[in-house]
Amino acid sequence: MDAGIKSGSLRMKQGDTKNWYLVYCKPRQESIAKRNLERQGFETYLPVARQRRRRLGRPKMVVGPMFPRYLFIRLDAQHDDWGPIRSTLGVTTLVRFGQFPTPVPGDLISNLRQRDDEEGIQQLPDYTYRPGEPLRIADGVMAGFEGIYLAPSAKDRVLVLLEILGQQARVELARDTIEPIC
Repeated sequence: MDAGIKSGSLRMKQGDTKNWYLVYCKPRQESIAKRNLERQGFETYLPVARQRRRRLGRPKMVVGPMFPRYLFIRLDAQHDDWGPIRSTLGVTTLVRFGQFPTPVPGDLISNLRQRDDEEGIQQLPDYTYRPGEPLRIADGVMAGFEGIYLAPSAKDRVLVLLEILGQQARVELARDTIEPIC
């Protein structure tokens, strides 16, 4: 049997009793939603990662949600009461495609959990620049300038090609002061 609708309720593949679903949270309230859902007896998973953010103009490593505004919840479509979820503090709604919440593939959660360290935090790989790739200087006296990545330089430093006053100049910068142009 495929996931579908039967008599107004979700029916699951035979043998499956619980699936993971996606909860859409209020801005910056993922932890609040997680805590309140767990108080109600629901199993949740909020993947968090160390990420480089700029605070007061300086780069800083912070731990935050890997998927801002989203949280995973494990539910039994046949036995769990889903009613209280939407009214839980921090929760906006369950993610739906059509009229009913859509299960998240279980192997996605397994893969994410395997990457958690002993503190339950995921270490995201640093962005890898390729020679010739455009970038923006995000910090320092040249903040806002755009240039081209040339090569890694000394430890935690990179070589960037900038156009300054109509001339091309090679500049060596700290790696944490540049960001890719998306």
